[in-house]
Amino acid sequence: MVEYGLLKTYSRLHSVECAFGGRKISAPSKHNTVGRSRRLAFTLVELLVVISILSLLMGILLPALSRVRARARNILSTSNQRQIAGGTLLYAADCDERFPPSVATVGFGSTWNWSDPTRLIANKKRSSTISRAMSAYLRNYLPDAEVLFCPNAPQKYEFLQEAWLAGEDWDHPETPFPSDPVTGTYCFYWNYTGYLAGRRTVFQGPSGPASGRNRSKLLITCYLGYDHWRSPDAYGSCEKLPKATVVPETWLLSAYWATQDAAEIPDIPFRAGYTDGHVETVDTQDLIPMRVSISADGTEPYPDDIGPGIFYLPPNALH
Repeated sequence: MVEYGLLKTYSRLHSVECAFGGRKISAPSKHNTVGRSRRLAFTLVELLVVISILSLLMGILLPALSRVRARARNILSTSNQRQIAGGTLLYAADCDERFPPSVATVGFGSTWNWSDPTRLIANKKRSSTISRAMSAYLRNYLPDAEVLFCPNAPQKYEFLQEAWLAGEDWDHPETPFPSDPVTGTYCFYWNYTGYLAGRRTVFQGPSGPASGRNRSKLLITCYLGYDHWRSPDAYGSCEKLPKATVVPETWLLSAYWATQDAAEIPDIPFRAGYTDGHVETVDTQDLIPMRVSISADGTEPYPDDIGPGIFYLPPNALH
């Protein structure tokens, strides 16, 4: 019986040996296994080469990705302005071809004057028949407040959607005041009046889609200004400026970029939307300065060094 088992085992080994061309198969030795693993491992030089290649690729790809992200934000900002222009046009279609009143005001009755055109909610109504909140007019046409935020601004106002939905009843949860104002990152020019510095004349925003020749067709722009009381002697914008710092958000005002390191208007993307629904990008060197007026008729600007400072308009705003 033992002899039979040995013969059977020998027969199997012989078959395996024949299958491999007569070569004998043996278990790998410990020495061979260690040698193979050493051949598969990276040397220090090879690792340094790989790291150098990866660093080079990251150096090439990161700027490209940054440009792609900036391009995407610019496209989104253009889309936002188109939606806002569309919302005001829809409102006008339902309201005898008239745009809503501007809420960029301060004061009440006969003592009111103009304020930042970035205003979304005023401190109070300027009359009993006019709401202090933009959303009281446009909420049904622009339900998502996200479109009111410039994607290139440092950060979105923390309570933007809540304030937009509350409208007239907005009360900031962290202040003791019964009602609070809010400003955004775009400038809204329908039914707005300002003082055109250097021209000694008045800017009048459109009152409707078919406003007269004396009124502008400009509805909305990116914020770009100079010498705001929050950033004296500095340019400010919702678009990122060269060597800019962040002017932080407050309970009243949205955050924006500001820089004092500019001898002239910075070259940044500046978009403007009009009553025909189109949005254009304007060269900042062609912009026109406008001052906020402390009179209702727009003929008296805020004095230098106080108030909201200068807001820039595209040249087509005067056509």
